Amino acid sequence: MIALREALAPPCPPAAPTAPTARPARVVDVLAYAAYLAAALLLYRGLWAGGPGGRYLVDSGQDQYQWEWFFAVTARALAHGDNPLFTTLQNHPAGVNLMANTSMPGLAIPLAPITWLFGPAATWALVLTGGLTATAAAWYHLIARHLVDSRPAAALGGAFCAFAPPMISHANAHPNLAVLFGIPLIIDRLIRVAGGARPIRDGVLLGLLTAYQVYLGEEALLLAATGIALFAITYAGAAPAAARAALPALARGLAVGAALCAVLVAYPLWWQFTGPQSYTNLLHGPAGNDLSALTAYADRSLAGNPTESARLSLNRTEENAFFGWPLLILAIAILAGLWRRALIKALAGTLFGAALLSLGPEVVLDGEPTGIAGPWRWVGQLPLYESVLESRLTMVCVPVLGILLALAAQTAARTGDRRIRLVWCVAALQALLPLLPQPLAAEARAPTPAFFADGTWRRFADPGRAIVTVPLPDTSDARALGWQVRAGLGFPLAEGYFVGPFGPDRLGGYGAVTRPTSDLLRAVRDGGPVPAVTDRDREQARADLAYWHADAVVLGPHTRADALRATVDRLLGPGQATGGVWVWDVRAGGAAGAG
Repeated sequence: MIALREALAPPCPPAAPTAPTARPARVVDVLAYAAYLAAALLLYRGLWAGGPGGRYLVDSGQDQYQWEWFFAVTARALAHGDNPLFTTLQNHPAGVNLMANTSMPGLAIPLAPITWLFGPAATWALVLTGGLTATAAAWYHLIARHLVDSRPAAALGGAFCAFAPPMISHANAHPNLAVLFGIPLIIDRLIRVAGGARPIRDGVLLGLLTAYQVYLGEEALLLAATGIALFAITYAGAAPAAARAALPALARGLAVGAALCAVLVAYPLWWQFTGPQSYTNLLHGPAGNDLSALTAYADRSLAGNPTESARLSLNRTEENAFFGWPLLILAIAILAGLWRRALIKALAGTLFGAALLSLGPEVVLDGEPTGIAGPWRWVGQLPLYESVLESRLTMVCVPVLGILLALAAQTAARTGDRRIRLVWCVAALQALLPLLPQPLAAEARAPTPAFFADGTWRRFADPGRAIVTVPLPDTSDARALGWQVRAGLGFPLAEGYFVGPFGPDRLGGYGAVTRPTSDLLRAVRDGGPVPAVTDRDREQARADLAYWHADAVVLGPHTRADALRATVDRLLGPGQATGGVWVWDVRAGGAAGAG
């Protein structure tokens, strides 16, 4: 056990602090937490301006609508005693398996009172702002407790772990990948288990934390487990004696933690993988990082080039690398300077292993395939990994780089050579200043049509009956989810934006299995001409409306409103204008019957 502690501890650790020295440490703690909160508020100032209910993050695409819907549906389920793992309020009548989506019950449930009182937009803003703050604080806590004894150095490492370019990219739209305060807490407890002082107690706490992380984000947990595995393998090779000494305590603690975690997550995971609307895996094409993305700058970084970052990433919420040349050179220099320590060798193995995995099945350089196979070609075939976007593996590199920065900052501060301190300050500024994040772009949200906002919809939809919005909601236009939330989730929607099963093999995909009528309407939405509707099309529309259990078809504000209205008129007969929308009453005796 002593060998493990010596390998992880900073060189020449000071004696335990007395009360006078502990007080300044607490002051630094408070200042660090305040700085993290200020940075998060500055990042989201556009979202909070005038109240989050009226603002929308521009680069979130349709995800903000989806996340607010998740928070609203979970809060409603708690208020009504419904199943929080499933709902038919979207994709009616088949429904949505919420556990198989990123509904984040670990925060959606405890923050339900915020949703009830202030709405899901407030919960969304609070989760993002508070989550990034808590993530930085948790990494700061881990680094200060186990890796350095300099609070300012730990504060630098914690800041990087929460506000690095990949984190800022996901902070636009993916709280399950940006709100990661659970990961450093798990690592902290894992280190304690390995220390051997109280492996059973620490194993219990490790199991509780791991179970909670399942309810925060399973993909983040898988990425963290991958990084921990890379670290453990490299560390065992660099310090075999320390690794062997830690094995008995790890075996006991991990066994206890795994058993407890399994009990706590067994039913929700069973529901996720075998319950209604579950799916086997989420397939996607190659999504590795372009090698050039590792050295480029992200869109929201101070030195970012939007054109360049767009060329090297899937979209603005998947800029998973973009560390810049100066930081990577600095990281290599830190590794070289501190190489004698087993900890550094393990961090190097984690850093390069995760970066290599993130390149995907074939290495791509500046948009051109190189023909060089990456290890993801084989790792990506493993269970669970086949559903992961491999470019996200560089998120494992973020805390490694943060730890290296903290170690280097402490080492430079302790040296008696002013030239070394000056070189460190210049190098750190050159590496980190270009990465400083700019505030995330936000804009005024389009107002909800009065039809939904003032309750007019109740005249057209009976309890439990669906409203079909035109076009039907999907990954490219999920505004209807926001309208439904504004209407108090009083009616179910046909189709939607979620992950569900497709085909007899139940492969995961985004959105619903579409019906012919929704395909016809989407073709018009996407620029197609108004179709020559036939009696067969009208018959199919009636069948689709019956499948959806629909009482009304509603066309809200849309750039293609005229073409869409003409198409629905041909399918169902003339609609009526009310509450800022066009409505077709398709109940028995309604407009559909006349058509």
